[in-house]
Amino acid sequence: MSPPPPPLGRARKRAVQPFDAALDDTELIAARAALAQGRWTAVRALLAATGDDWDRRGHRVTTLAQESGTLAWARDWQLAEPESADAAVLLAVATVQRALHGKEKPTRAREACRTAAEALPADPTPWLGLLMLERVLGADQDVVRLFDEVRHRYPDHHHAHHLMVARLAERRPESGQDPLHEVYDFATWSAEQAPADSPLAILPVVAHAERYRVLATAGGEPPDPVASGHWVGRRARQVMKSAFDWWLEWERDDHPRSRLDLNFLVHAKYCEGRGAEAAALFHRIGPHATAVPWSYPDRDPHQAFRAARDSVLGTV
Repeated sequence: MSPPPPPLGRARKRAVQPFDAALDDTELIAARAALAQGRWTAVRALLAATGDDWDRRGHRVTTLAQESGTLAWARDWQLAEPESADAAVLLAVATVQRALHGKEKPTRAREACRTAAEALPADPTPWLGLLMLERVLGADQDVVRLFDEVRHRYPDHHHAHHLMVARLAERRPESGQDPLHEVYDFATWSAEQAPADSPLAILPVVAHAERYRVLATAGGEPPDPVASGHWVGRRARQVMKSAFDWWLEWERDDHPRSRLDLNFLVHAKYCEGRGAEAAALFHRIGPHATAVPWSYPDRDPHQAFRAARDSVLGTV
């Protein structure tokens, strides 16, 4: 087992980005740095090499789209190569990101995604962009329709399933700790339908965390997840054990979003009070922490992650 990561330290400068959406994708990090300097040819090569690895393509496009200058550089790329479908996809998802931050009209983002979808009919990524947008702005039927469009092109799409779980978890907050809530049914069904080595096996844990977010925000659960008891009931223990056993057997370290899954899993194990299991996961995560679920509900994710990790690993 690798040694624990060094402490993040209280003196970390706020200018440093503690949570990097690129996670451990070094090729993506290099292409993103080149794009920030206007060298979009590095992104062109990256996306061409990614091919139809749809989870990796979605991860790379959505990560690049979060950068403030991506929309402008994607437009330059499209002007230089108007027939480039990859340029259209990056432009579309970057427009979605700006729309979600109130810097672009949603109608323009929808149009850009549909244009990209026409250019690449088999690619789920433009539909993922639309799903990201409507997960926040759309009606339930629109979200379901877009999720089906993604699944039609790639049934096990990781990011799309996470978006769907987050949206479903927000239904009927007044029902409280309903073990029959639709988010649990959806997550269980998705995990069962996926191949044995699919990271969608972790989805029931994600559903449990997303539902806690909703209930705690509504005042139905304490704001401290450890004190809430949300992770220590019989059903919760079964879900956590099943997911941890899957990780021990299959650990998909090659999946582009594996560190996100591990953050959900270690958060659950920590809240459950399973220190030894949480320690193994913290070792595996290394420096690749993610904002969610440590930010649930409305917590400082940096502080929450550090406190949990230090408690388990005994760092200072």
